[in-house]
Amino acid sequence: MNINPTEARHYFDILYGIENAVATITINRPKRMNALTGHTLAEVSHALAHAAADRSVGVVVITGTGERAFCAGGDIEWEAEGGLNGLDYRLGIEIVDHPKPVIARVCGYALGGGNHLAYFCDLTIAAEHSVFGQNGPRIGAPTGGYTVAHAAALLGHKRAREMEMMCRHITARQALAWGLVNAVVPKEQLDAEVRRWCDELLALSPSSLRMIKTSFRRQMDPYINLNLMEIATSVAPDIFTSGEQQEGAKAFFEKRAPDFSPWR
Repeated sequence: MNINPTEARHYFDILYGIENAVATITINRPKRMNALTGHTLAEVSHALAHAAADRSVGVVVITGTGERAFCAGGDIEWEAEGGLNGLDYRLGIEIVDHPKPVIARVCGYALGGGNHLAYFCDLTIAAEHSVFGQNGPRIGAPTGGYTVAHAAALLGHKRAREMEMMCRHITARQALAWGLVNAVVPKEQLDAEVRRWCDELLALSPSSLRMIKTSFRRQMDPYINLNLMEIATSVAPDIFTSGEQQEGAKAFFEKRAPDFSPWR
């Protein structure tokens, strides 16, 4: 998306607003459980760049509309139509590289790409009813690259592999125990809790916070350029054409268990 991030913009899939130095990016696709398409990703990316360039903004919050889902991952219809094919997913790196603190406000399901989005944020605050986890291997969606490697840095390899490979969904309290989130509160207290964390950050030195974020970013340098499509090309070059991904999507729509045995 070749857009000047300092220009005001009307969004279709997200809402963007600023209040008391906090910019809030809200994924606004509640009928699809705030699932992501390429267009949604581009809009979130643009809004992040806009917040980075706006000196009135000190903290960024990413959330989703409603109480059912923060983000349920990639829109399965978009993925089934080949939306992931050739996609260069950079949103996680854009959050890591963002000059300002980014908080995930999670209310409801944070699955697949939504879980990735939440754990890429510097801090994650969740309502008690929230659920976290991955779906990629369950529905045949390509998953890998830096988004997966980053989980090991957060959780350690055993927990990260359990989460990414087994597709088990965990409660907000489990996510807190694992170190996947920073705080869990009743949903009625979520906004106040997020605001409290924002206010604490806004009282701190912006330059010091940038230095700290950059230090964490440098620690990730060895695997920051792991690219999903490069990995797919080397270990699963036909995943988009062999029928494996299509079987996962079809099984999802038919509400049955997928049969991946032909691709073993």
